[in-house]
Amino acid sequence: MLGEGIIKGMAETARNFLGSYVSEDRLTTVQYPEERLPQKEAARNFPFLLFDGKDPHIGLRCVACQICEKECPPQCIYIVKSKDKKPDYVGKPQFYPSVFDIDTSVCMSCQICVEVCPFEAIKMDTEYELSTSDRFGELLLNKDKLAKPNEYYQKIHPTEAAEVDERLAAEKAKAGAKAKAEAEAKAKAAALPKPTVPIPAAVPAGAK
Repeated sequence: MLGEGIIKGMAETARNFLGSYVSEDRLTTVQYPEERLPQKEAARNFPFLLFDGKDPHIGLRCVACQICEKECPPQCIYIVKSKDKKPDYVGKPQFYPSVFDIDTSVCMSCQICVEVCPFEAIKMDTEYELSTSDRFGELLLNKDKLAKPNEYYQKIHPTEAAEVDERLAAEKAKAGAKAKAEAEAKAKAAALPKPTVPIPAAVPAGAK
């Protein structure tokens, strides 16, 4: 029937309008900014850096491999690799970013940086209230502004964070078991008596 879609749409609008007086589930608007709708777990806006523990400088997962910088389509990521190394989550010495900047005024929220990161170090945030009159002071985010704890990631993306934590814990346990086995093997090798090499008897001068 001609106009059937319009009639269905108007009926749904009327159902929500009248139902909003008796059921909060029918409310389609909130009194923003006093009220805010919770963000969906799949929501994404701009990237942030993850760190474990309490200190972002010690627990930052990024090892400055610069893959995200190379793969970023709008080239909004800038990284400078450190000259020294620090242990990562499995205790292996790794480089870290001495500089890590993201220009969110250029970022297109494509999430490619997240997909190519092999260390689960960069994730997408759900924060959207970022308007400012100071583009370079507020929208150009450095390492300190980008770093957020793993607890924050667990809060905004609980399902994904649980999978990542489980995988990293398994890798850490595997690396620990390997290091323990290597240490035990070295200890056993050191405890074994060293074989003695027999000294050949001296041959008298002129003897054949």
